Amino acid sequence: MQSSLPSNPVTLADLASEAEVSLSTVSKVLNGRSDVSRKTRAKVETLLEEHGYRRKGGAKSRLLELVFHELESAWALEIIRGVENIAREKGLSVVLTESGTRHSPSPEWVEGVIARRPVGVVLVFSDLAQDSRRQLEARSIPFAIIDPAGDPAPDVPSVGSANWSGGMMATRHLLDLGHTRIAAITGPEDMMCSLARIDGYRSALNAAALPLDKDLIRYGNFHVDGGRDHALELLSLPDRPTAIFAGSDLQALGVLDAARQLGISVPEELSIVGYDDLQVAQWSSPALTTVHQPLIEMAEEAARMVVRLFEGDQPNNLRLDLATSLVVRQSTAPAPVSS
Repeated sequence: MQSSLPSNPVTLADLASEAEVSLSTVSKVLNGRSDVSRKTRAKVETLLEEHGYRRKGGAKSRLLELVFHELESAWALEIIRGVENIAREKGLSVVLTESGTRHSPSPEWVEGVIARRPVGVVLVFSDLAQDSRRQLEARSIPFAIIDPAGDPAPDVPSVGSANWSGGMMATRHLLDLGHTRIAAITGPEDMMCSLARIDGYRSALNAAALPLDKDLIRYGNFHVDGGRDHALELLSLPDRPTAIFAGSDLQALGVLDAARQLGISVPEELSIVGYDDLQVAQWSSPALTTVHQPLIEMAEEAARMVVRLFEGDQPNNLRLDLATSLVVRQSTAPAPVSS
């Protein structure tokens, strides 16, 4: 259907006329003001998208916004370091925002980011609701997602890692050491990375012709308490596992703590593999065997992608998955010989 508007670039007055609202209302929507009804905002945003309107006026700040749903872990520091590396190269400053859940920032965040007018936005885990995407796109604010919690749409820029391969190599390492009763503790069941790591674990067991014991798979959070609580249960089973693959290094530290509480020696009686290869993995006692996830490089790629989009350069590939690798230290050893 052809628009009744002229073929030359659409103006705000044209949009206001077509939406049957005042020019000031269109301006309020563009500036993220909250004093516009949801229905009117959606109508104006739809017209902005249909006409491909991109606001030209108003200089962008020299900010690159990084959005987390939580900032309390060592994992976040690696991401911050990577984004700051690219920001420094481009003469930008990084602004950190903590907002919403692991699935999406809060609706109020969108109003704030429109007011700050950054060069672009890097989101950790979170995807964006369609309405939020529309608002950012209308203002030419590009975004990319690091380690998306769900499966992002094909046109959503995102950077992740080879989680399936990571789960496979961690489990295969334990199998090569002679372990056959291997438990797995991972993150929330609604996160793509959690499921992919468990799929890799399952594939390794299948390749070794070992049955899958669903009682040895636990879903929780990626923090220390998530690893500790599940490990205390697993290590109290009558036929306890001789090895545990943890979905994060923080979970693995929780497993170590649980083993200490129960008087189980690591790695003589229990082998542990973590995931991420945070700096703290080198400092634990014993030092942690883990899957290296290139967090800094993932953050750099996401930030680089956002800057390229801001500069008008469309990346050839909007979805990047970086390779993982196994780092063997002192928390794994051959399976104990049954007496």
